Amino acid sequence: MVIAEGAGEAALSVVLVSAPPDRAESIARAILEARLAACVNVVPGVVSLYWWQGAIARDEESMLVVKTRTDLVPALTAAIRAAHPYEVPEVLALPVTAGIGNPAYHAWVVESVAVPPEG
Repeated sequence: MVIAEGAGEAALSVVLVSAPPDRAESIARAILEARLAACVNVVPGVVSLYWWQGAIARDEESMLVVKTRTDLVPALTAAIRAAHPYEVPEVLALPVTAGIGNPAYHAWVVESVAVPPEG
């Protein structure tokens, strides 16, 4: 992998998305194919307890951990809403602190999103 100089300067976010286990991978693939994420981890076996329509609900879900550029979060959110079966899907964008972590990984994320595929 060759990383362009200055590629790691863009702000990054980690986006958390809960999804039904049978839809998690298709949602991940949809946002990857749209080049809105560099990587999506699908974490199975999440149990979510939450307030919904005045009562506590419980669901078995998968958690998607999405790595992307912060400026792409609005488009990513729209793509998730389009692919997601929930009326109100969870989309929580957490900022990544610049200068902390692996600079090469940061640069790889920047170069992997919103660029035409090679070939």
